Amino acid sequence: MGVVAYVAKRFGLYLAVLFIGLTITFLLPRLMPINPVDGYIGQIQSRASGTLTPEAIAEMRRNLEELYGLKGDLLTQYLSYLKRVVIDFDFGPSFTYYPQSVSTMIVTALPWTLGLLLTATVIAWLLGNMVGLVAGYFHKRKAASILEFVGILLYPIPYYILAVTVLLTLAYIFPIFPLSPTFPVGQMTPEKVGMIIYNSLLPAITLVLAGFGWNILSMKALAVATAEEPYVTYARLKGASNWTRMTRYVFRNALLPQVTALALSLGMVFNGALLTEIIFSYPGIGLIMRTAATGGDYNVLYGAITLSILAVATAGLVIDLIYPLLDPRIRRK
Repeated sequence: MGVVAYVAKRFGLYLAVLFIGLTITFLLPRLMPINPVDGYIGQIQSRASGTLTPEAIAEMRRNLEELYGLKGDLLTQYLSYLKRVVIDFDFGPSFTYYPQSVSTMIVTALPWTLGLLLTATVIAWLLGNMVGLVAGYFHKRKAASILEFVGILLYPIPYYILAVTVLLTLAYIFPIFPLSPTFPVGQMTPEKVGMIIYNSLLPAITLVLAGFGWNILSMKALAVATAEEPYVTYARLKGASNWTRMTRYVFRNALLPQVTALALSLGMVFNGALLTEIIFSYPGIGLIMRTAATGGDYNVLYGAITLSILAVATAGLVIDLIYPLLDPRIRRK
């Protein structure tokens, strides 16, 4: 398969994934029992003490349906949705925080989520792979068993239990970190940056521990299998040191599946944002998704979920495009 055909096929799959994801995103909120227009009108009626006339309510309903892309039948709404999202990248205003636009809310919350989850994911990947490599290469030693035990201990713990345990331990029993963190807003100063980093350490530690165990176990299994390959034995017979065999022969070949796992983890950081930001009161995409889900805020859900779909699909495309550069066997095919 030529390079152009390979790239075209992967890009076509990428567009197909985006199209299917956007379609499901459009349909799911409309299956929710909450009608955001009715909820918004109900709030206005309660503020007006029920003095709105039926004509005023009907006019308001028509304006709200047009404003939020809910006017017309399902097909008309779908075509309008695709035009706004794909061409204009406009998700409209938020129901809950009207008249603030969804794009503004996402742009404001996105750096918080990316700063925390991307950093924690990369750190967990690096530490887990280094520990797993050592544990796998020296798997017959007692120290390797101890390192493996750490991974076995951390990996099966559900994230919410791990997060609550870390929160109670480091913020309540041993009050090293604040139980209710404060994140300053406005123009950044060195003091504000320091406060943000300090208040972000607790959720970051939890995320690192959550990903650390799996990375240890997966890299250890790959390192054990790779260390038995004939080319590693040949390198040992040639007199290569343990360090050389471990880094140049075992690590480089065992790393390929881990690169795939890292790219997918980076693409799915928004999946972990919801629990993390709710438990630790962290101001990111997860918190606005929670508010949108409870309030039936279609547009915010569209924006957040579309961003997640775009990230996962793009991560898969990047893997497909860079993997031939990492693995010469795929280049030859």
